[in-house]
Amino acid sequence: MARPLAEYFGQVDAADAYQYGFAPVRDFLTFPYEARSHDWVITNPPFRLAEEFVQRALVVAKQGVAILARTVFLESVGRYQGIFKDNPPTVFAQFSERVPMVKGRVDAKASTATGYAWFVWKKGETGSQLAWVPPCRRSLERPLDYL
Repeated sequence: MARPLAEYFGQVDAADAYQYGFAPVRDFLTFPYEARSHDWVITNPPFRLAEEFVQRALVVAKQGVAILARTVFLESVGRYQGIFKDNPPTVFAQFSERVPMVKGRVDAKASTATGYAWFVWKKGETGSQLAWVPPCRRSLERPLDYL
């Protein structure tokens, strides 16, 4: 995720939960990031820790937070009470096509039955917007993505 983000943002501070060979291993939940030390926090958190990632990211980020998560992240009384009730995402952007993910690698032939979405919090904005990410995988993929 950091490589394409670096094409848009001037600087990207990347970290991984495991040694994938791209970024340093760093625990986002315990690393001593200062409050408001990054413009944005954009992540694909471990699903079981996604709520904690959102809460921490909202402290670390100046402008906003975006997490890539399963669509079912919307469900749960606990997440409603802990996040969504008082701080709903500004944008919920559902992928209209399935996004296949394989732990620790990319695979051009992977498939999935799991739906994913971007949950975005823009600081200083209220209200929630439902949006769709149109089909785009084929147009955005590059041969070098799979090396």
